[in-house]
Amino acid sequence: MGIRIGIIGSGFGAQVVAPVFAATPGCEVVEVVSARNTAGAAMLCDRDDIDLISVHSPPLLHVMHVRRALAAGHAVLCDKPFGRNAMEAETLMAAAEAAECLHLINFEFRFDPVRMQLRNLIAKGAIGIPEHATWTHWSSGSRVPLRKHGWLFERASGGGWIGAWGSHAVDTLRWFFGEIVDVKGAGRTIIKQRPNETGALITGDAEDSFWADLTFATGMSATIDSSFAATATVAPRLNIFGDAGVIELSARGLIVVRGPNGEREEFVPSETSGDPHLVPMRAWALVVRDAVEAGIAPPEAPTFADGLACARVLDVVRAGTLGLAGGVPSSTMG
Repeated sequence: MGIRIGIIGSGFGAQVVAPVFAATPGCEVVEVVSARNTAGAAMLCDRDDIDLISVHSPPLLHVMHVRRALAAGHAVLCDKPFGRNAMEAETLMAAAEAAECLHLINFEFRFDPVRMQLRNLIAKGAIGIPEHATWTHWSSGSRVPLRKHGWLFERASGGGWIGAWGSHAVDTLRWFFGEIVDVKGAGRTIIKQRPNETGALITGDAEDSFWADLTFATGMSATIDSSFAATATVAPRLNIFGDAGVIELSARGLIVVRGPNGEREEFVPSETSGDPHLVPMRAWALVVRDAVEAGIAPPEAPTFADGLACARVLDVVRAGTLGLAGGVPSSTMG
């Protein structure tokens, strides 16, 4: 057996997803079309010789592309963030349920070996009961060199760092610790203007930095502080504090477990070089292939339901603006 895949998106879709699927046994990439090619994307979705449509268009086009693929009866893999907001995510969730089609979200970092090992350590009680997590991730990715203006810096297009990186962080923490029941947060734009293709300065309204405080159903809390507009990149760090110890995850993927009496154990990753997307994407592609062939998502696979849960959290963080009259919004998740 094998699956035939159509891919929408000339950026991440063409440059990362297509080569990974093409190199995966049992997968054939039939066609890759640009998200800007409206007619071509529609024709791809309407083909009857496709098993999976993999959508990697900008978020403002997710509703159009995903609904078209579902209407044709195809399984769908949609990239994150899942639409521009929770309302669009709810629309797509309902469409997938009505179509009774397999639906998956591209949270590929669930299949990163380091994060999988980290989750296993937590589940096995390496630090006891988790109490709090802190995640800092400040990079110069959009500042040095200065990235040109594009949809990523436009709110109406679904841009912003909250969706671009925050979606992965929120999904990872939710995957580790369970449902999120309360959220506080705010976005901030450090670089106000960026040049477009002609050199003209364009004011962007999508955040390039944010913070978020999350509370989980267990009572555990987590704080995220991130930007891709720093003047220099600082090594990211995830610390998880439990009632019996602490786990530290460093930029190189080194996991250190510390006990209350000075105990220390290190776990060195096996694969950390190159594009950080490739190792998890290769593992994820195998899961996607098997899910499409079986017609059902395995428990570890992120689906539209996970995308929707994440979108609801991101909406609250996006609603916060530093200096907003009345303070920073907070929401108890329903």
